[in-house]
Amino acid sequence: MSEKARFAITISRQLGSGDAYIGKQLAEKLNVFYADREIISEAAKQLAVLKEELEARDEKVLSFWQSLLQSYAVAPDAYMPPQPIVPADQELFKTESEIIERIARERSAVIIGRCGFHVLREHPHHVSVFLHAGMSFRKARLQCLYEITEEIAKKMIAESDAERARYNHKITGKEWTDVRQYNLAFDTGKVGVDKSVELILQYLAAI
Repeated sequence: MSEKARFAITISRQLGSGDAYIGKQLAEKLNVFYADREIISEAAKQLAVLKEELEARDEKVLSFWQSLLQSYAVAPDAYMPPQPIVPADQELFKTESEIIERIARERSAVIIGRCGFHVLREHPHHVSVFLHAGMSFRKARLQCLYEITEEIAKKMIAESDAERARYNHKITGKEWTDVRQYNLAFDTGKVGVDKSVELILQYLAAI
């Protein structure tokens, strides 16, 4: 890949597969911008909501009841205590997409999640990566990072996988784990997180 061209690396991932470590290592070695929580912070500013509210919504689809309450937010039939304004799924995706597109337009970057692989699918210098791993590797990684029990780690993984699958399918119409959508896919439990970084760098040098 040409050093002069602005490029974007998007990383889609399963929880516990090492995405933040790999993304930060790539950004550091390539001397480019790393975008993850910054996307949420900027989206919160644009939507005039608290960052914490968007963090709770991160890559999740609104529940049926949340969507129903939102549809009656302007003129409910009965009194309801004030509720925080929650952006609709498409509104949040549109805002985050605009932020991702702006980042990729202005600089080279490593971008984590939020359907970046789909948002930047027409970008001329875009490499999409999918990181996955076996349950035992993911549980062990979460237990080490967050000092939690194996049972809690397993529950976090199950909930995250389900939420991301629903969100990605709603936004893209495709299965999140279909590796045909990505340029590269790694089982980080077998390859290792550091080796994954090396292999991505080798791929970038080869194209």
